[in-house]
Amino acid sequence: MLLGFLSLLWLQFSCSGDESRSQTAEATVPQKPCVLEPLPPIPDDPSWGPHRLAVLVPFRERFEELLTFVPHMHRFLSRKKIRHHIFILNQVDHHRFNRASLINVGFLESGNDTDYIAMHDVDLLPLNEELDYSFPTAGPFHVASPELHPLYHYSTYVGGILLLTKQHYQMCNGMSNRFWGWGREDDEFYRRLRAAGLQLFRPSGITSGYKTFQHLHDPAWRKRDQRRIASQKQEQFKVDRTGGLTNLKYRVESRISLSVAGAPCTVLNILLECDSNETPWCAFG
Repeated sequence: MLLGFLSLLWLQFSCSGDESRSQTAEATVPQKPCVLEPLPPIPDDPSWGPHRLAVLVPFRERFEELLTFVPHMHRFLSRKKIRHHIFILNQVDHHRFNRASLINVGFLESGNDTDYIAMHDVDLLPLNEELDYSFPTAGPFHVASPELHPLYHYSTYVGGILLLTKQHYQMCNGMSNRFWGWGREDDEFYRRLRAAGLQLFRPSGITSGYKTFQHLHDPAWRKRDQRRIASQKQEQFKVDRTGGLTNLKYRVESRISLSVAGAPCTVLNILLECDSNETPWCAFG
């Protein structure tokens, strides 16, 4: 609870997400305090269409990236007349980070007023206005496709930014909860999409290449937890045929509405549960 409270105080009273900075990787680490200029209010206009997007952002302690992400995404989606609500899925327990489980929680907690989701990394900002965030009627839509993502270019990659209707996500039983630490959960989810008989779609006609997105992550400043503990090395390539939404265990400690530079979002402070017999690699050390 204390971690969640301090996180919110940090968001409210500090600033390192000034969008006027250089678009280079070196500029992603804050050098000095700044003042976030508030956005003019942008209504969630029902005339924009019947669909509403839940932007699900798995999160832990990456505050400087979040201060850039929330106002950027609110502006971007509003310009495209996409009705949306941004959910910051803040993991406040003492386990290793679990991106997939946080997305599962976001799906279950996002409410009935949203009918599709964006599984969205906090460190990946869309720059090209032609990118499509509209309702993916035909099937899952991978916005950050391998042809456009600045880092990951293999054909089965579905991470970064992926749009799905809530019905399609339910058909996959969500994501596996077995992936603690960084990586591999997206590769397992690709197999779930195929097993559910869903066709994956990607952008076409985008000419900006690897400059389509700004990637905020600086590995020297914030190292990823890539350790493989105990039997995790063998388990990471297996398909989880039973786990997902149906065996997720968690508690939302608090739900708080915030405004970051005038851009609204909801922070869910989440405690994930881990069965140490099933996944002993969920613990640090």
